[in-house]
Amino acid sequence: MHRYRSHTCGALRESDIDQTARLSGWVHRVRDHGGVLFVDLRDHYGITQCVADPDSPAFAEVEKFRSEWVVRIDGKVRRRPAGTDNPELPTGMIEVYIKEIEVLGAAAELPLPVFGEQEYPEDIRLKYRFLDLRREKLHQNIMTRGAVVDSMRKRMKEQGFFEFQTPILTASSPEGARDFVVPSRIHPGKFYALPQAPQQYKQLLMMSGFDRYFQIAPCFRDEDPRADRLPEFYQLDVEMSFVTQDDVFAAMEPVITGVFEDFANGKPVTKNWPRIPFAEAVRKYGSDKPDLRNKIVMQEVSEHFRGSGFKVFARMLEDPKNQVWAIPGTGGGSRAFCDRMNSWAQGEGQPGLGYIMWREGGEGAGPLANNIGPERTAAIRDQLGLNEGDAAFFVAGDPEKFWKFAGLARTKLGEELNLIDKDRFEFAWIVDFPMYEYDEENKKVDFSHNPFSMPQGGLEALQSQDPLTIKAFQYDIACNGYEMASGGIRNHKPEAMVKAFEIAGYGEQEVIDRFGGMYRAFQYGAPPHGGMAAGLERIVMLLCGTNNLREVSLFPMNQQYVDLLMGAPSEATPKQLKELHIKTNPPAKS
Repeated sequence: MHRYRSHTCGALRESDIDQTARLSGWVHRVRDHGGVLFVDLRDHYGITQCVADPDSPAFAEVEKFRSEWVVRIDGKVRRRPAGTDNPELPTGMIEVYIKEIEVLGAAAELPLPVFGEQEYPEDIRLKYRFLDLRREKLHQNIMTRGAVVDSMRKRMKEQGFFEFQTPILTASSPEGARDFVVPSRIHPGKFYALPQAPQQYKQLLMMSGFDRYFQIAPCFRDEDPRADRLPEFYQLDVEMSFVTQDDVFAAMEPVITGVFEDFANGKPVTKNWPRIPFAEAVRKYGSDKPDLRNKIVMQEVSEHFRGSGFKVFARMLEDPKNQVWAIPGTGGGSRAFCDRMNSWAQGEGQPGLGYIMWREGGEGAGPLANNIGPERTAAIRDQLGLNEGDAAFFVAGDPEKFWKFAGLARTKLGEELNLIDKDRFEFAWIVDFPMYEYDEENKKVDFSHNPFSMPQGGLEALQSQDPLTIKAFQYDIACNGYEMASGGIRNHKPEAMVKAFEIAGYGEQEVIDRFGGMYRAFQYGAPPHGGMAAGLERIVMLLCGTNNLREVSLFPMNQQYVDLLMGAPSEATPKQLKELHIKTNPPAKS
């Protein structure tokens, strides 16, 4: 017999009854039922119930067992007594009567429980991640992640893509975040950067004649901590030659849909994804990553307030750039609910959230209704398709400044009024992103998205249009309120690339210095190309039904970007700093 096991803890079935089995694993829990000891033995594959009674030669040793001890158990497989079977377990029809044991690894007192899924402080969980990963839900999340990657690879290869590995030590690139920099010992005073994404390399692969690339790519971004962001993450990275935007959509939509169908556990997944222009997404949903499970659609209702008795809105509308948007709230037509929404808005830093509610008989009620009168109130109700018992909430001003808050209000209404169907995955392509935006802090025009995207209209648009009106062949995948992926058709013409960066404040020489490899490649026959990248952790997070990226990552950092398990970041030794020709200058402690 094998030194440690003849079977795993998930393998034994009724067909094994009367056989002698050897199992090794962790003591999940021990139960004492009137002097009979039941040991749930767990390994990666499952749990097997093992039994010792006072007649068992190993009974005295089993009494010493504690949670998470690693033990070997030899015994006879037998049917569980009538009424004690457990159909929830694959091994639930049998048990192992213990004849011999060996303690392979005793465990100290546990700093966190492994049995059960009770809440526990995250910093303790991360410090003892090796214990946390033994817990069933987290263990399964990680296995799901691996299976998702397998599904991605299979589907990408079926689409004719080939997997490449691009460098980790590279040069800085303006991907929209800070780089992690790595000092060079061999080249004193110079630094590598960890890639924010393999953007330039995958484009260079297209220059090199490789037609369809993909990679499960590690990415590194030194951004300020956020709940939905990790400093190190992975993405399904894709690039294709001789393609239009439609070609990318046709290749990738079935891959992502198929991956979700593989792991959705029967939940519906969008078959034919709608394409929503950025401006429309902002206008209808207050988000460039709208949650389409929420059926609330915002509408402009400015005309109903122009010249009305509600002077706050009427005066705002004297400025042609200002508008009033309505957010319909089906079933929200009670004073208590409307006042609660108004208080929520104030908590979000807003002066409030105006509302109209429609009572029995269809009459509007509330301060706004009283000010604009029954005719205008009825017109708003008809435009929004509302009935008695419903309400509408209003935001006003410059849409450029309020659309994000309007989107938050839409989400809040959807959650409070149970208007979100949470048992489905709703996908959409968000298209026609603006090429540029105005950076208020630095008082300059800057890229609003990926700087390597092709502007709609090409070089001519860059030369003749107001930059803030130029749209890009840039697109995102939105799913259930998350940005799942981002991509674009690339700006592959050298003169257009230089002009695009010039508008954002980069001189031609700076472009050559920072992107010399790609700039040179564009001089020697660059094919039209495009691609995208989908966040692996966000995909797995949605499929596992969690909203925390750390719940689908093996060894993540905490929210302050500290690795509590390994103790990173840590101070370098004087010897290391000397070899790197570096002196540290940390800020003074306050």
